[in-house]
Amino acid sequence: MSDLFEGLKQKISGRDLRIVFPEGLDERIVKAAGRLAEEKLITPILIGNIEQVQAKAKEVGVSLEAAEIYDPASYAGMDELVAAFVERRKGKATEEEARKILLDENYFGTMLVYLNKANGLVSGAAHSTADTVRPALQIIKTKAGVKKTSGVFIMVREDEKYVFADCAINIAPDSNDLAEIAIESAKTAEMFDIEPRIAMLSFSTKGSAKSEETERVVEAVAEAKRRDASLVLDGEFQFDAAFVPSVAKSKAPDSPLQGDANVFIFPSLEAGNIGYKIAQRLGGFEAVGPILQGLNAPVNDLSRGCNEEDVYKLALITAAQGL
Repeated sequence: MSDLFEGLKQKISGRDLRIVFPEGLDERIVKAAGRLAEEKLITPILIGNIEQVQAKAKEVGVSLEAAEIYDPASYAGMDELVAAFVERRKGKATEEEARKILLDENYFGTMLVYLNKANGLVSGAAHSTADTVRPALQIIKTKAGVKKTSGVFIMVREDEKYVFADCAINIAPDSNDLAEIAIESAKTAEMFDIEPRIAMLSFSTKGSAKSEETERVVEAVAEAKRRDASLVLDGEFQFDAAFVPSVAKSKAPDSPLQGDANVFIFPSLEAGNIGYKIAQRLGGFEAVGPILQGLNAPVNDLSRGCNEEDVYKLALITAAQGL
């Protein structure tokens, strides 16, 4: 695990990256931001009443001298944010409504990212996933050619690293969604120095069963290959056929994957969520994430049960995504 994050630190060090933390009064956020600033890895931008944030930092023994603190209620550049928000929302918000909306720390922080005043955002320690993701979908939006954001976990155990997706966002992805998730997950894998070998999972291997569910995965494989022929990708696979060489040799002898997949695309959120938790709890893997992918700029969601270390690590990931 330490190697994983040491690699990220090397990538972002000296790049003058700025990450927004809308929950500037949360002790976990303040401690992680102070640590990131002290190590000169990023410039943290904390959102909140300036005096209250400074008081919280003093209370927990953290220096924020190398960080920035913005209060939406007194931010000098609010007119610029309001005008950009009204334009971005294309008539869905008046100027008066925008001024009220942008007092919300998540909307305010997301606008900083949208206007390139920051490279990414980390929230969710005290907010729901919807509170974090909604502003990102409305303002930052998904990249060209990507219709939906998705969430991956990097599963780490000693020197093993795997990508599991989608385990966080899309409940019932269709074949186009699955293809999109596979392509974006390959990019995320590369960020962690994983050369992607992608298995599209199902309860069937290469036609051993046929149903609407298996055909959706078969179609996703074809669509992903159509969109990016350079991908090492195949399916549909049961997990053992994707992971165990002897099973792959028996069930899919002609596949480019021979039990050496490292990116696993689950057919539904239900399967993905169950899968990563089994690997975490029974397999002893550490689950890093969820990492949101497919957005024009990185926004990531913490668990409300997170600790300082979780905030620190997700900030490193977000900064690396912002390169």
